[in-house]
This record gives sequence, structure tokens and C-alpha cells, in this order.
Amino acid sequence: MTIHVVGLGPGDPGHLTAGTRTLLDSGSSVILRTRRHPTVEALDPGRRWRDCDDLYQSGVAFEAVYEAIAQRVADAGAVGDVVYAVPGHPLFAEASVERTLAAADARGLRIAVHPGVSFVDIAATALRVDLATIQVCDALEGRFDAERPALFAQVYDRDVATALKLRLLDVYPAEHAVRVLRELGTSSERIVTAPLAEIDREAWSYLDTLYVPALPPEADVRRFDGLLAIVRRLHAPDGCPWDREQTHESLRHHLVEESYEVLEAIDSGDPDALREELGDLLLQVLMHAGVAERSETFSFEDVSEGIARKLVRRHPHVFAGAPGNTAEEVFANWEQIKKAEKARDSVLDGVPPSMPALAASQTLQGRARRAGFEWPDIRIPLAKLAEEVEELALAGNASERESEFGDVAMVLAGIGQRMGIDAEQALRGANGRFRARFGIVEQLAKEREVDLVAASVDEVLGLWNEAKRRVAAGAGGNPPGVS
Repeated sequence: MTIHVVGLGPGDPGHLTAGTRTLLDSGSSVILRTRRHPTVEALDPGRRWRDCDDLYQSGVAFEAVYEAIAQRVADAGAVGDVVYAVPGHPLFAEASVERTLAAADARGLRIAVHPGVSFVDIAATALRVDLATIQVCDALEGRFDAERPALFAQVYDRDVATALKLRLLDVYPAEHAVRVLRELGTSSERIVTAPLAEIDREAWSYLDTLYVPALPPEADVRRFDGLLAIVRRLHAPDGCPWDREQTHESLRHHLVEESYEVLEAIDSGDPDALREELGDLLLQVLMHAGVAERSETFSFEDVSEGIARKLVRRHPHVFAGAPGNTAEEVFANWEQIKKAEKARDSVLDGVPPSMPALAASQTLQGRARRAGFEWPDIRIPLAKLAEEVEELALAGNASERESEFGDVAMVLAGIGQRMGIDAEQALRGANGRFRARFGIVEQLAKEREVDLVAASVDEVLGLWNEAKRRVAAGAGGNPPGVS
């Protein structure tokens, strides 16, 4: 007793293989997944064969229908030879066949899958394209590569076509010319060319297929691959002379500048500005990768692999079932993993000397705190601050003053770190407030014909206090985030 799984081809009975036709004519019991197929209409006009359309009409989810079909076929296979016939190729987008294979294995039943002609074969012939160049995609789910031609199966109605269109418009331009293969594999087969944005204006059927031509790499701008292709083109031998002259050193200041512009966009609260600045910062990463590829030191793929593996390795609570129920546990695990990876002798190793001094100070003191070097009470570092300020006041020469000022700044940074204050951000905010207030001071001095250089201290302080009041009231062009 054997369950024979066969494919009925894409629609024309002439596409049946000789082996499949022999099995259908063998007198064995035949079960159809569905009778809605042109080949079935031609081969079984008397409706001798059993179908599973009643299961589809039950109103349950597809997964339950596929499971019921598999059990029906397995039940028949348990008592005699049975031919289970499905549209197209039996192992292409046929969940019911997967379930049937599993059901037969579970019962110890013999099962044989026979090849058939799929819609892909017919589509390639109709389009006159090489099968090796095409990617075959499911219209209902799955990823696609916009830089390769794509065939989308299972676009069986207008709702599916609309959902697919919206997914594709995230990547392709609306005017991208696609081809709709209507009634594929039948005598009524035809190809209709249309803009992608219009593919759901007409009805679709289970015999229709969508073909989407590839985008040129540099036109694939909605995905990262397109951006990477553009940067590689700039660094190519026939690319941009300026880009090809750049080195890691020459690009260094651009990286710093773009990083600060991202911070400025964050502070502004403007999402459009942040989107643009993040793009500029991402470009710097790709430019450094382009330099490295030209010098054959490493590739962008090396960069991507390195950070991807690091993320997985440092998140064992996500990818390996390790404990990590709180942010504190996660951070502690992260630090331990980093220490093991880098084989560092000190928790302070790895803080870059080129890092902005305030940020570096907070990072150093934060690491020291987590290693146990922590004041038990905030009053102690506050008292230490007063002590350092006094030492600064008593400093006798320029070298001592610089040293004592550094101690004051470090104690301040440590207090901020302990209180959850980002010292760099706090100082940027103070700079912004100063800029806004001093701008009003200049405006007031101009209006009142006051020479700031020659004015008395009381006059300048009066203008300053008035400026503070105006800023606090929201006047004077107060920038976002300034109070």
C-alpha cells in the first residue's frame, strides 16, 4: 500500500507527466486537494475522484484544513493504494503535502512523491527568461531581493494583490513596470504589463502570477543593499576621485562632526532632522568600510558579521536561554562577557583616550562604581566637590590651577554619573541656555544703546537677569530643549 503524491501541473492537461497520467489511470483511489483546476475538469468530468473542497468550505483556518486533508489521505493510504493529486508541482507551495508526508511517517505508511510541471516552468517559458536568474517568492509572506527578478506565487485574489503591492512599494517605485501572467498554463494565457501601483485594479485568480523585474543595484534605495552598492560604486576604479582619495584619517573629522550633528538633531526633537543626520552618520560607516575594501584590509560584510555575532554573544538571555530578567542583570552579564572577550586586566581598559573628556570621565567612574568603588552616600562626593573647589581657589600657578580644575570637573562628572545625569548632555543644555540668554542681552544692549564692553557690572547683570526672565517666559526665540 502506497500513497502516491502527484502534481497536476499549472493548468493544461498537456503538461501532465507520463508517470502522473499512468497513476491517475491505474484504477487506484484518487483524492484531489481541490477540484478547482482546469486539468481536473478535463480528466474527471464525471466527478469519479474524491476532493477536499468540503474541508475548505468548513470555515476553519487553512492550517486546520491542511491537517484534515493530510489525515484524510493517510486514512485512505492505510487501506490501499491512493493517489493524492495537487495543482502544480507537489513540492512547491503545497503545505498540505508537507502535512501528508508527516502524517504518513507518523503512521509508518509508505509514501512516494512524483515530480510534476510547476507554474515556474511555464512562467519562465512565457517570459523567455532563464530560470537560474529568477527568485520564486510567496505572495503571502517571505523576503525578496529587489536586485533579482521575482516571480510571486499565490496571488489568488485582489486582496492578496493589494497586500503584496503595498509590501513591494516599500522597495520599488510606484511606476516600476511589472508583468501579470493571466491564466498561466492554459490556452487563454496572456501577459499584461502595468505599473506596480496599479496591479490590484483588476480581479486576480489562482492561475495568475506576478513577475517583477529587478531593480538596478543603485536604484534599490529603500534597502541597505542599495546604499551599499552606491558607496561601492563611488569607491570603484571608475568612481568618484574625491571618495577614492579618502583614508580613515582624512574621514576622521567627518565622523566626529556627523556624530555631533546627530546629537543636535536628538536635542532638537525634530524627527526629520534626526532621520537625515542618522543617514549622514551611516554614510561615514560605509565610507570607512569602502576605504578598507579598497586597501583589502576588511569588507563591510566583515563589519556586519562582527557586530552581529557580538550582539548574539552578548545577549545570551535572548539567544541562549541564560538568566537576564532585569536591565541590571543584563548589564552585568554584558560587562562580564566584554571582559572575557577582551582579556582586560582592568575594568577601565577600553575607554578610548579620544573620547570627549566629560563623557570619558563618567564612563570611567561608572565602571569603577560597578566594580565596587562607590561612595555609600551622595553627601560624600558633594563634600569632596566643595573641597576641590577650595583647592582650586588656593592654587598658586597655572599648572596647579589646571590640575585642580580637572579634579573639580571630574568630581562633578562623578556626581552626575551617580545621579543619572549625562554630563555632556547637561553641559550642552547649559550652553544652549547661555546662547539664548546672551543673544537677548546683545539685543537689549543694541536697543538701549549700551556698550557691553564699557558697561558696569551692575548694568550687565541687569541685562542678564532680564534675559533669563524672558527665556523662562518663552520669549526671545528660545530653542527647543532650552529653559
